[in-house]
Amino acid sequence: MYESGEDYLEAILMIWNEKNECHAVDVAHKLNVSKPSVSRAMGILRDEGYIFVDENLHINLTEKGREKAQDIYDRHQLLTCFLVKITGVDEEQAEHNACRIEHVIDADIVNGIKKWMDEN
Repeated sequence: MYESGEDYLEAILMIWNEKNECHAVDVAHKLNVSKPSVSRAMGILRDEGYIFVDENLHINLTEKGREKAQDIYDRHQLLTCFLVKITGVDEEQAEHNACRIEHVIDADIVNGIKKWMDEN
């Protein structure tokens, strides 16, 4: 999956967690993208089995989509906390960098960071 697809899934999960619903306009605002960009991305995510849109035009995560989105979100949270703790930068800077790192980091590195965070 491409980085942008992961960003969309994570945004959908975060919006659902905040509002208990998610529409295309919510995603557009969250990611600061156009509604046509959201439409295009939703079509791809739907075709890949990550989302479905219900009769109320709510964007919903499938089980596969929820698992992927939760994994991305968990990596983001872990990396943000790790960067704050290890470097002393503020949370905003750490979060910005975590967002970039979360898409390319290997699972064994994530597991090592989890272990280190648990021990420290």
